[in-house]
Amino acid sequence: MTERDWRLDGVRVVRADELDPNTPQTPGMTRAAAIDTARAGAEKLWAGTAVIHPDAKTGAHHHGPVESVIYVVAGRARMRWGERLEYVAEAGPGDFIFVPPYVPHQEINASTDEPLSCVVVRSGQEPVVVNLELPNVEPNPEQVRWVDDIHREP
Repeated sequence: MTERDWRLDGVRVVRADELDPNTPQTPGMTRAAAIDTARAGAEKLWAGTAVIHPDAKTGAHHHGPVESVIYVVAGRARMRWGERLEYVAEAGPGDFIFVPPYVPHQEINASTDEPLSCVVVRSGQEPVVVNLELPNVEPNPEQVRWVDDIHREP
């Protein structure tokens, strides 16, 4: 059995100025890769940043078979999802958002004067971004507040 060189195969810190903007983009959002095979040797995860300018929104899209987690660092995120973007929920700093595979969604910066800054983690290395044309978007989406079996609404 060969011993591992933990100096080279151990922890990797990717500095803020080392993020890679050469990743698939969605109109209205700027993504940059931080953790992937090339930057950190990751085999199963992708992580990076996403910034949406004030009063801006992305186009509708999905990420194929990968799961995504979005952590809101600063600003206010408004997420719409569904075949007609008929559902909506909001998240603020410290909140996490889970997006299952193939779910059509749209990220919106709910603020008119501050950028929305997020960290994104995906369950796969493929930078899948499928931009969608949704002709019949719901003008009045249903507000959804997810509550699990443990955390019931008061």
